[in-house]
Amino acid sequence: MHRVVVLALDGVYPFELSIPARIFGTAFDVDGSPLYEIRTCTLDGKPVRSNADFSIAVDQDWTALRTADTVVIPPFVDCGSEPGADWLPTGLAEAIAQLKPGARIVSICTAAYVLAAVGLLDDAPATTHWNQAASFQRSFPRVQVDPNVLFVDHGRILTAAGAAAGIDLCLHLVRRDHGTAVANRVARLCVVPPWREGGQAQFIERPVPEPATSSTTATREWALRHLGRPLTLSELADHARMSVRTFCRKFRDEVGLPPGQWLTQQRVEYARRLLETTDLPIDRVAAESGFGTAASMRQHLSTTLGVSPTAYRQTFHAGTPAVRSS
Repeated sequence: MHRVVVLALDGVYPFELSIPARIFGTAFDVDGSPLYEIRTCTLDGKPVRSNADFSIAVDQDWTALRTADTVVIPPFVDCGSEPGADWLPTGLAEAIAQLKPGARIVSICTAAYVLAAVGLLDDAPATTHWNQAASFQRSFPRVQVDPNVLFVDHGRILTAAGAAAGIDLCLHLVRRDHGTAVANRVARLCVVPPWREGGQAQFIERPVPEPATSSTTATREWALRHLGRPLTLSELADHARMSVRTFCRKFRDEVGLPPGQWLTQQRVEYARRLLETTDLPIDRVAAESGFGTAASMRQHLSTTLGVSPTAYRQTFHAGTPAVRSS
């Protein structure tokens, strides 16, 4: 069973600390067997204070990290803006250095400072909370910081932008490990959105629209019901009763993506569900999801997932054991 170890450091944020247990702990196989084992540790096995008005007691020390397939580090109040040992907890770098080969390591929010400080993000893409991105980049100039995304999956190293993005990233890992059906079931049980692509923009100081202001919500719902046919930008704008220019502006304000990019993401997601849950031929899946041809769908899935439709189906089709990512 895949073991997830969460490292609670002094001053940990309780909400982010709870995300891995809530998401991974809700993932079950079709026979009801848990898909992950979740453990929480501190560096010395002793209680740590949270950034709220309570402390957190655990049963394990840093040696639990040696057994982890995935390590998650939530943010903590002493994460500093300067590289070096002034804020990095004593023994943390040494503990991270002893992770077993191939173990994934995940940071949530400003815990990206930890990964950068120990050199794991050198010359690699990463993200952190948008409010800290500029300072983070100054402190760690070798990191390729993207402040405009929810999370970055760089294979073994993954970084999430903030609290809710930590949920998105953990769901992404469930999806990567066990497919869309399992991840969607986890999302439903946790009552959270099942899919927010990592490249979706962080929500940075966008004003809340007035109640009377028109929205693109109904048009997005309509588009999802008609993914199987071509949908032009003019057609979407007409459905929303807006000009193309106004529609594009409102769409980006509400979703954080341009309409075309959002539509492609939804088609990829629907194609994944069909590949996982049906035996439809690849050509039919391509048609049903709106890609038109198998070649077009193959290109988009390869770009998004790094695999072909056939390989994806072999990995995640219902009744087929999932291949674990490393």
